Amino acid sequence: MGLINVFQPTLGEEELAAVREVFESGWIGRGPRTKAFEADFAAHLGVAPNHVVSVSCCTEGLFLAMELLGAGPDDEVVLPSISFVGAANAIASRGARPVFCDVDPHTLNPTVGHVAEKLTPRTKSVVLLHYGGYPGHVAEIAALCRERGVALVEDAACAVVSRVDGRACGTFGDVGVWSFDAMKILVTGDGGMLYLRDPALAARARSLIHLGLEQDGGYTGAGARDRWWEFQVTAFARRSITNDIAATIGSVQLRRLPGFVERRRAIAGYYDEHLSTVENVRCPPPLPEGHASSAYFYWVQMSPPARDTVARRLYERGVYTTFRYAPLHLVAAYRSRERLPGAERAAEETLCLPLHQALTDGDVETVVTEARAAFKAVR
Repeated sequence: MGLINVFQPTLGEEELAAVREVFESGWIGRGPRTKAFEADFAAHLGVAPNHVVSVSCCTEGLFLAMELLGAGPDDEVVLPSISFVGAANAIASRGARPVFCDVDPHTLNPTVGHVAEKLTPRTKSVVLLHYGGYPGHVAEIAALCRERGVALVEDAACAVVSRVDGRACGTFGDVGVWSFDAMKILVTGDGGMLYLRDPALAARARSLIHLGLEQDGGYTGAGARDRWWEFQVTAFARRSITNDIAATIGSVQLRRLPGFVERRRAIAGYYDEHLSTVENVRCPPPLPEGHASSAYFYWVQMSPPARDTVARRLYERGVYTTFRYAPLHLVAAYRSRERLPGAERAAEETLCLPLHQALTDGDVETVVTEARAAFKAVR
């Protein structure tokens, strides 16, 4: 019996037709379709296109964010321990010190108090993950960062349609980063997007993702000026651009995104209806008024021995589950001596169930039936 996956993209004839057009155009690198995707995504966010830059992946966006903000060996960067490892790697790669804060064990997002208690005169920036697509206390944390003169980077990889009072997550701070990898809601195979509040930083980002070139000396810049093949280098930078194949898939996925999220929210609602009444099991908390989630994760929580037993039983019954993300303060590479009870409790009690738009009604019913049986068996 095939496993019901936790994550699964939805790709079809529309994406294939768009890719065929790219092939037939004779140009598959970074070009007009990449520019169009950036503009489309900017419109989705409600920002001007000159604030948005496509990148090869979300992790590269996080690395760029630390570089653009000037993080260095004398700096600290605060982030929740329940975060994607790429965020901490980006901080450490600059010689800065990741400072891990705790999270609410139920929402798995930090409160403004969790962040505030870790700020010091050496804090360069804060990196905030929106766990499972839940916006969390982003507005309050953004206000705190402005008050303290600290930059805010939003890791919005899970939050492609998440909003607070109509404002897109990823645009509350100074930098926002999104992921389009194979496990996300909107997928391009791999890829990401970067939002920068400061258009000058966005312009610098465009140079840094393309080898530090001041202008494009290749095919796409031809004819714009005399001697178009000449270029200047303003930084010793990497090459982390996306291309028109990925971008044209992204544009199609962006058009389909409302339907994807509607289906995901319906599935999450069904899980709420049928799992929230199970004894000794907690479902995700209700969203505060004005908050909208991307419904990226759906998690249940139970006592630690039961959690692992349920995960094993569900796997044997064809339902794959997981926990994202492991507490980073417990990873030896970061050498943290912190004890963060909320994050540690969440890591022992939380299980992510299958949630994606490709789930059939039968799949959803199977998850509910098997989960209820597994919960009952370990009581």
